[in-house]
Amino acid sequence: MSAARMGVVSAIAQEQQGLLESLQQARRVRHGSRDYTLGRLWGRDVVLVLCGIGKVAAAATTTSLIVEFGCDALLFTGVAGGLGAQVRVGDVVIADRLLQHDLDARPLYPQYEAPETGLSRFDADPALTERLHAAAQRLFSKRTEALVDADVRQEFGLHAPRVHRGLIISGDRFISTLADSDALRQALPDALAVEMEGAAVAQVCRDYGVPFALARTISDRADETAHLDFGRFIRTVASPYSQALLSELWRSELTDGQADPAGR
Repeated sequence: MSAARMGVVSAIAQEQQGLLESLQQARRVRHGSRDYTLGRLWGRDVVLVLCGIGKVAAAATTTSLIVEFGCDALLFTGVAGGLGAQVRVGDVVIADRLLQHDLDARPLYPQYEAPETGLSRFDADPALTERLHAAAQRLFSKRTEALVDADVRQEFGLHAPRVHRGLIISGDRFISTLADSDALRQALPDALAVEMEGAAVAQVCRDYGVPFALARTISDRADETAHLDFGRFIRTVASPYSQALLSELWRSELTDGQADPAGR
């Protein structure tokens, strides 16, 4: 049996830059229209890939990681818009469950339900999510000023990052007005954050029985400020956070002698 291999997925290049810079024994494989970078991160065999934006791109990339590259578990890192009242820019949200907010096959199926699954909310893997959440709490309970420069913290109004855990929703539309985000809050009041890929990844992972977890850094409040310095925020805040979070997760597992990427 082959060694355990973790797939690490992000939507756009800046989100994975720090991870790529930390990768050891890196080699790139072209498959379809995407570059998959294989190597080792903090003792783990990994495949890093940019899926692109949107649910179709995310689903296709997830399938390739499982079928073509033999990944035993997947992690998704990147940014999202905040919806929950207590979720601020610079916070981190760990997904317990994921839902497609733009999926509506009524009257054939209930709103949000993925046809032929009986589900609207897809669970992240409990064991992997618990370990990811614990790693985030350890990391962000410390003084994290070293991760982000003082001028960047001032520019984006960042405070001490808080870790949240709950529902993240996905859709093929960039939510960038207060009216749109308010409509989502009214329809799905327990949603903490909104993005464009995670629920599709969760559904594919369920189909294949592959453990999956997701962490998102909040870049905006899914309103008219969502487009302001988006690339700079990802590069200077979200990417360092993702790098530090996975380092915290896997270094602790090495110390614990944990071999299974799903934490089982």
